[in-house]
Amino acid sequence: MAENLKDCKVACLAAVDHLEVFCREKGIKCRDLGINKKNLCEYEVEYLCNFKRKVVTNGKTQETQDMYFVKWKGYPESMNSWEPRKNLKCTDLLNQFWEDLMCEMLRLKKRNVPKKLDASIVSHLVQRAKLRQILKLWENQLNSLGSNKGRIHVENLVDMEGPPKNFTYINDYKVGDGISLNEVAVGCECTDCLNSPVGGCCAGVSQHKFAYNDLGQVRIRPGLPIYECNKRCCCGPDCHNRVVQRGIQYSLCIFRTDNGRGWGVRTMERIRKNTFVMEYVGEIITTEEAERRGHVYDKEGATYLFDLDYVDDEYTVDAAHYGNISHFVNHSCDPNLQVYNVFIENLDERLPRIAFFATRAIKAGEELTFDYKMQIDPVDAESTKMDSNFSLTGLPGSPKKRMRVECKCGMPTCRKYLF
Repeated sequence: MAENLKDCKVACLAAVDHLEVFCREKGIKCRDLGINKKNLCEYEVEYLCNFKRKVVTNGKTQETQDMYFVKWKGYPESMNSWEPRKNLKCTDLLNQFWEDLMCEMLRLKKRNVPKKLDASIVSHLVQRAKLRQILKLWENQLNSLGSNKGRIHVENLVDMEGPPKNFTYINDYKVGDGISLNEVAVGCECTDCLNSPVGGCCAGVSQHKFAYNDLGQVRIRPGLPIYECNKRCCCGPDCHNRVVQRGIQYSLCIFRTDNGRGWGVRTMERIRKNTFVMEYVGEIITTEEAERRGHVYDKEGATYLFDLDYVDDEYTVDAAHYGNISHFVNHSCDPNLQVYNVFIENLDERLPRIAFFATRAIKAGEELTFDYKMQIDPVDAESTKMDSNFSLTGLPGSPKKRMRVECKCGMPTCRKYLF
């Protein structure tokens, strides 16, 4: 019987970090954990827990020495130890420790750092260090899920809130029960879709304008649909008509806001005007299901329902529990992102992809926002059709949202209420 179990595997109930601590504590070498004879007794600073200044007598002279209480990576907290500054080579961790300490001192309205820290301050510093570790693990997880050029960073300098609970990060639509996405059956025959389109390329076949210029910037009015080339097209991955499908190209940061708006998103680099930034991704559900969930979200005071109503109001994207980085983008009455409907592998006009493009040049460090009650000028039949739906049903500003929520965008043009 035993030979039949050689390929049998079971899930380990301990986390990798806990296994490493156990192995080092027991002196066990483990190849999978990277613990060998050479590094079994090596010590690496995981974070700094405490600080004190003590007077050291050196012959006839006395000097003040800074001491730090160190949590060692891979070792239990029972092995934490006090170390003088000269023994520590972790400059980044030292800077982070002092940044956390000075912020806490400022919050407590204390001017000078005492020779010995209060227990409450020490507890706060340890919590900050552990939170930073948790957020770093989440950040690594988010970046491991996709192949986007841009990297996602996570930062919380405001409170002790960790990664959102009951939320699964996805990079593409999650299709709900009873809904099917029909893939496009044909593609274009172009070799240069921008300069030499055959039959108008994908956009032309659909009797619409080519959406992008040679830099990948959108050049059509909001309200008009975008038809990108698909996997059945003859053009390659570098085609100018493949923009949204390439994914996020900029490094972005999910950060904790300091004015009660929860999480937000800011860009880590400059974004050019009319450039694609991200998609709004979530779970595709029917409007009936969205109505039911909307009542639940009303009671919670938040919703992530975005109606896919370019033609008919049949489907909704719900990003409450399944979504990408757009889940964290906040509202502004003067936004820097604009929504476009995009069609790529699926041409069903009831199921467009929702893409955000920059309305202007966005500086590095600036928060990304869009208007939950967006409105599009009715310049033609297409945009009129889109406006009549989006102005009413955008993101949390839809009829499914019945609570009157105060707006905290802080813009001079603020409407004071989201809905």
